[in-house]
Amino acid sequence: MPSAVEDAAFLTRDTVDALPAGGLERRLAEGGPLRVKLGLDPTAPDIHLGHTVVLRKLREFQERGHVVVLIVGDYTARVGDPSGRSGTRPRLSGAEIDANARTYVAQAGKVLDVQAIELRHNSQWLDMAMEGLFRLAATTTVAQLLEREDFARRYAQREPISVLELLYPLMQAYDSVAVRADVELGGTDQTFNLLLGREVQRAYDQPQQCVLTVPILAGTDGERKMSKSLGNHIGVTEAPEEVYGRTLSLPDAAMAGWYQLLLGGGPASDVGPRDAKHALARALVEALHGPDAAREAAAHFDRVVVHGRAPQEIEELIFEGDPGTVHLPALIADAFGGSRGEARRLLAQGGVRLDGQALGPADQDVESERLDGAVLQAGRRRFRRLRRA
Repeated sequence: MPSAVEDAAFLTRDTVDALPAGGLERRLAEGGPLRVKLGLDPTAPDIHLGHTVVLRKLREFQERGHVVVLIVGDYTARVGDPSGRSGTRPRLSGAEIDANARTYVAQAGKVLDVQAIELRHNSQWLDMAMEGLFRLAATTTVAQLLEREDFARRYAQREPISVLELLYPLMQAYDSVAVRADVELGGTDQTFNLLLGREVQRAYDQPQQCVLTVPILAGTDGERKMSKSLGNHIGVTEAPEEVYGRTLSLPDAAMAGWYQLLLGGGPASDVGPRDAKHALARALVEALHGPDAAREAAAHFDRVVVHGRAPQEIEELIFEGDPGTVHLPALIADAFGGSRGEARRLLAQGGVRLDGQALGPADQDVESERLDGAVLQAGRRRFRRLRRA
C-alpha cells in the first residue's frame, strides 16, 4: 500500500492548487476512506469533455477506495453559477433542470463507476426553512463575496448583481456541510466557491475540507474554455464520428493540453502533428465508445472527409412532399437541427450538397421528386437519406 505521502503526491500531481498545503496528506494519514465531493449543475443536457477532466481526478480517488459523492445541483442550477460571467445568467425552468439532471448520471458513467458512488441532489437540503437560510447567510459577509473576481469587476463597473447570485457560493458551500465533505474538487474557476466551503464548514463546527482544483480544458477553438454556449464543446454522448471529426479541428498548439488533461500523457515523440491528432481522436472515441467505435470513426473520416464519399450507412429522414416543391432550409433544419436561418447561411456558403452536387443560395425550393431517395449532405460529415412520405 502506498504511504500517505505517496498517495497525496499521486492525487495532486496534475492539479493547479491543493489547499491547504499538506492538507490532503494529513487527511490520508488519518486512515479510512475520505468523502470526496463534486457538484455538477444540470444547466445544459450534455456533459462535455471539459467536465471529464475533473471526473478523471474523481475516478482516481474512487480507485483508491475513497467515497465519491456526486452532487447533482438541481437547486443551485436554479440560480446558475455566476463564476466568470459578466452578467446575470438567464434562469432555467424547473422542468428544464430536472430533464437535464436525469441524463447526468449516465453521462458521468463514461468516466466514473456510477454503481459505487454516493449520488445526492442538493434539493434534499437546500429546500430549507427561512431559519436555516438565516443561519447560512450569517456565516459570510457581503465584503467577502465581493472579493470574488467576477463580482468585484461587475460591482466596479456598476453592472447589476442580484442577491440570488450572491447566495450561490453559500449554497455550494452548504453542500459540503450537508455531505460532510473531506475533499472537494473543481476547476480553477471554482476556487473561491471551494474555499468558501471550508469557511462555512467551520461555522457549522465541521472539519474543513481540502480543496483540489484542476486546469480548465480549452475548447475546439484552442483558446476559450470549452462551453456549449460557445459552440466549442464535444459532448460525451456525441456520435463517435462527430467526436473524431471535431477533435481533428483542434489547433495544433492546443493538442498537448488535451493529451495531458484528457489522457494523462502526451503524443508519441516520433509522430508528426497530423498523426498525433488522429491518435488523440481515436483515443478519445475509444474512451467514450469503445475500440470498435474508434476504428469505425477513423474509417468513416477517411471515407467521408479524405475521399469525399458518403458513409456506408446513412440515417433516413422521412419528409412530407406532395408533388411540388419543398422548402430546403426547413428540410435542412429538420434533418440536422438548428434554425432555418442557419440552414440558409449554410446554403449561401456552399456547404450543402444533394447527391454530391453543390447547392447554393438560389436553391431555396426544390422539387420533391428530386429529393426522394437522394442523399442530403450538410458540411463535411452530416448526411441524411431522404424519403418522401
